[in-house]
This record gives sequence, structure tokens and C-alpha cells, in this order.
Amino acid sequence: MKSNRQFKKACRLMPGGVNSPVRAFKSVNCAPIFIAKGKGSKIYDINGNEYIDYVCSWGALILGHSHPAVIKAVKTAAQNGTSFGAPTNAETILAGIIVDAFDSIDKVRLVSSGTEAVMTAIRLGRAFTGKNYILKMSGCYHGHSDSMLVSAGSGSAEFSKPLCPGVPKSLSSLTLVAEYNDIDSAAKAFRKYKNKIAACIIEPVAANMGVILPKPGYLRALRKLCDENKALLIFDEVITGFRLCFGGAQTIFKIKPDLTCLGKIIGGGLPCAAVGGRADIMDMLAPQGAVYQAGTLSGNPLATAAAIATLKILKDKRFYARLEEKAKTLHRGIAEAAKKTAVPTTINRIGSLLSCFFTKKPVKNFNDAKAADTILFKAFFAEMLKNGIYLAPSPFEAMFISAALTKKDVEKTIAAVHNSLKAVSADKKWPRFKEK
Repeated sequence: MKSNRQFKKACRLMPGGVNSPVRAFKSVNCAPIFIAKGKGSKIYDINGNEYIDYVCSWGALILGHSHPAVIKAVKTAAQNGTSFGAPTNAETILAGIIVDAFDSIDKVRLVSSGTEAVMTAIRLGRAFTGKNYILKMSGCYHGHSDSMLVSAGSGSAEFSKPLCPGVPKSLSSLTLVAEYNDIDSAAKAFRKYKNKIAACIIEPVAANMGVILPKPGYLRALRKLCDENKALLIFDEVITGFRLCFGGAQTIFKIKPDLTCLGKIIGGGLPCAAVGGRADIMDMLAPQGAVYQAGTLSGNPLATAAAIATLKILKDKRFYARLEEKAKTLHRGIAEAAKKTAVPTTINRIGSLLSCFFTKKPVKNFNDAKAADTILFKAFFAEMLKNGIYLAPSPFEAMFISAALTKKDVEKTIAAVHNSLKAVSADKKWPRFKEK
């Protein structure tokens, strides 16, 4: 196949043949497919095969592929120049949309990736509080910066050790890890490192160990814990920002963090991210303050054009209601397919984020997620791909539902889930799904 040949060539030129680890499909024991184009809810590989896409550029494409308004905006911007390294009106417009969408954000700094947004937020947290320790939650992934590659989820859950080679122990020791959804675990860290923790960073809805929702009251208790210990609360909404609603998870759960990291959707499919928050914290950034951060392509005119075009569409209140209906129908259909085939499945969903864990037990943290049947997932992934459904090639990733998904797409997906689970349950090579 063309994809196999292309992958062999790529492996000679790039580490692992890819530019981001999870793309290599190692978690599912097969070679990756190479994508030629995308349109609406579909992607097409270089062999000409069509797939309904539930990766959506890892959540960035909430409108689907090649949305006409986004393409038009990017083309128009490109005609005037692709990069200036100087202020543009589009940056101010995008900043205004973000500030208006989040009650917790007074000012914002545009950057190029979620990893960069987190790096900046952590630096600000340390500078503002004068403390050095950062608290994160096990299984929450916040990019590949040195401070955050400690007990990370997503691709790192399988490809990195708790202390990634190349990360100095002296630096990683400044990152503390608590259990997601366990407020006592966080409180213990604050007691042990009293007056030393600068900030606590968390995905308000975890989406890098599969989708895991916060327990009722958990985020509010974490907010209180940070206030009592004079530590900042940082929400990593790179995935949830503008996906769950126009103001992200913090709007739904009614919690105001001190800093918020955004990415993916705000770029409309192009590299764009942001960190925003309280004015007194954000004003510490250079050139107004002494905390240095810079980026040649920050606020790039093509990215800001795509971002503005995307967010204008999301402003329509009916958008999220329609997306919720599609997600509900899919959720219900997957649950019925699992029941009919007697494959133990736990489905976690909020809005257009969904995960299937092959286990009978509830999944509330990273340990629960790791306890699910990952071997069964590999077989299920392969069957779904045969049926024309493109899922993330890892059991620790979410399904991203886009607005481009049609009723026919949803019906085809549900049928594929049923057929795939039926095939897997009948295959004696995968007996582990029969939990006692």
C-alpha cells in the first residue's frame, strides 16, 4: 500500500517516521495511514480510502475539514502576506473575542501552541507568587515542556517514563503530582509543601487519559485550596476551550481560574494558542513586566484569520445545541451496540467529547483508565478502520465530534461499532473482554 511505502520512507528521514509520537500508531500495532485531504466530516488517505473522522486534528476542527468560511478567511489573509512579526488588527480582534468569551480573562497573550501557552502560564505563576513548585494531576497532559513531562497521559502515558530522559531531575522535582478527582491528594501536597506551591494546573475535564469528568464539587474545592494557600489555579482548556461551550469548561462548572491556557479550536486548524487571565498577573509579561516571553509567529495573520472565522460561527448559541444532539445520538447508539454484543463498555461524555473504555467499572481517574482493556481496544480500532471510521490510535484519547458530522455519518458509525464489537467478541484471540 502507498501508506506503508510512504511510512518506510518517512522513517528514514524522521524519528519514528512522524512529527508527533501518537501519529505512529504504535499503540495499535500497525502502520499509520497517510492522509491526502479532508472535507467536512471525512478524511481521505493516499490510497483513496474514505473515513469518517473522529480525530479532527486532535480536536482543533470543531467545524470539520475545509470549512468554506475558514478557507476563505485564510486565502484572503494570505493575499496580504503570510507573516509580519509586527502588530496587526486581527490580533486585537481575536484577543477581544477571547476576553469576551471568558469571565476569568482580562488580558490575553497569543502564542503558537498549547505547550507554549502552558510554559508561559507556569512562568507567570512562579513569578507572581515568588514560589517554585507546580502541582499537576496524574494523567492530565499539558504539553511536552520539561516541567510537565511527569506522570503525563495521552501518548506520553505509553512512550515516556515518569521522568522523561533529557529532563533534569532538579527541574522535574519541582513538579508535584496528585490524583485527578481526589481533593485529599491535592490537599496532602499543599500540606507537605506548605507555602511553596506557586500554582496548580489541571484539565477541568480530563481529555488526555480518555474523557474523564470532574466529580461534583471537585473543581470548586481545588479553587478553595489554591486560595487558602495563596497559589494560582491554572485551567488547561486547550481541548475544552470553545468545545464544550463558548466559554469553555469553566463557564459550565462556574469556576474562575487565575490563568487559562487555550489552543486547538482557537486556531481554526492553524497553529494558534493563548494564555489569558487576571490583568495583574498578565501585566507581568514583557514588555509591560519583567517576565519574558516572545514568539516570531505569535498572532500570525493566517492563524488569526482562521481563528476569527471559526469563533464567529461558534458565537451562535444554536451551534452547541445542534452539536449536543449529534453527540447524544452517537453516545446512545454506541451504548446500545455494546449492550447487544455483551462487550463491557463504559462511556464517558460531555458535549462533543466522548471516550469508550472497555471495562464494566466507572472511570474516574488515570488508574481507572489504565485498568480498562487496552488489548481489546487495539482489535476494536483495527475493525473500525476497516469499516471506514477513523479513531484516535490510542485508548487514552477522546473522540472529537464535529459539526460537519451528518445523520448518515452517525448511523454508519453506530453500525460500524456494532459490527466491530461483534467481530472482536467472536475472535478467540481477544478473550480478555469477558470480565468476571
